[in-house]
Amino acid sequence: MALQISATNPEHPALLLELPWQTPLEEWPEEYLVPLPRGISRHVVRYARAGDEVIAVKELAERPALREYQLLRDLDRLAIPAVDALAVVTGRTGTAGEALEPVLVTRHLGGSLPYRSMFETTLRPATMHRLMDALAVLLVRLHLAGFAWGDCSLSNTLFRRDAGAYAAYLVDAETGELHPRLSPGQRDYDLDLARVNISGELLDLEASGALHPSVDPVDFGMEICARYRSLWEELTRTSVYPAGKYHYIERRIRRLNDLGFDVAEMQIEHASNGDTVTFVPKVVDAGHHQRQLLRLTGLDAEENQARRLLNDLESWMATQDDYAPGDPLGARPEVLAHRWVREVFRPTVRAVPVELRGAMDPAEIYHELLEHRWYLSERAQHDIGLDTAVVDYIENILPKARETLQPTAD
Repeated sequence: MALQISATNPEHPALLLELPWQTPLEEWPEEYLVPLPRGISRHVVRYARAGDEVIAVKELAERPALREYQLLRDLDRLAIPAVDALAVVTGRTGTAGEALEPVLVTRHLGGSLPYRSMFETTLRPATMHRLMDALAVLLVRLHLAGFAWGDCSLSNTLFRRDAGAYAAYLVDAETGELHPRLSPGQRDYDLDLARVNISGELLDLEASGALHPSVDPVDFGMEICARYRSLWEELTRTSVYPAGKYHYIERRIRRLNDLGFDVAEMQIEHASNGDTVTFVPKVVDAGHHQRQLLRLTGLDAEENQARRLLNDLESWMATQDDYAPGDPLGARPEVLAHRWVREVFRPTVRAVPVELRGAMDPAEIYHELLEHRWYLSERAQHDIGLDTAVVDYIENILPKARETLQPTAD
């Protein structure tokens, strides 16, 4: 059989032809290989260079190779964090004419490391918890998409930190199954497999002396399951709101924040019976919100203020007709952010008289107004709107605040 390279991108076969397919993968010369950390795998896996690309090459039988290739493409279509499938190479023969196993070729995720290798280093408790949360986010997103992994482990998951955000990526879909929807039993089974695999790998690292003493393998596996269940409940609970009642959406965002998660993306779909809201969670590093707000809007604020303003910006963007995440024809986030500054942020801040602002800068004023709106809306059990909140804040809050700042006579 002649060598065949099946790929969706016509450029990839030409790049891959230069690799030594007539040699068993475990015997590939060093000149083709890239020394990157790998997790444990039941198959032979190597990192190699093809043109300007760093690729992962895995030997396995033809049917599972083609199946995994298709599953990875499906996950990409569903916008699930996973490695990119580039090609399947079949019809390999050795120099003596013997048949060699086909290979699956995926693109190496730049700047990523297997979860297993992360736990071989000294981890601060805060970093460990962010790793745990990122893995929980990945499992939840897979299950929401109807994908049962079947083999979640530290070796099959890549970790990457990008601009202060922590993210986990699926790297091995060989045992996965894609369904229209997963049953609670399917999710529980997948989660239990993840717990056993993760705790087992950590116990292995502990036995070899590579695991930090602060990490308890069993507790860590159980804690990931607990974080998963909290996040799943918050993302899947009642999600249809009366049209325009964004106070309830804000309440959901606050609950996600309380769990330690942020909102990476929000979509609002309008229907006759109310608005359906979809949240995509993310895990971020300390100081991320300050940097993100400054990058998008030019506003400089404290971390908690920046987080609050970004939540308001994300909610506002989701209501704009030209907001289409992932669509190249949609408005870029930077464009929408500057529109929000021009049409929402500045007019709201300017509504507060200068003589009443004291030492508060614009970002702090807006943060205070959003908090006051939240308080009034909770009390009224409906969204009172920002304009009403501004009027009440000026009439009832600022005068009292200024009184407390007046010096008292001796």
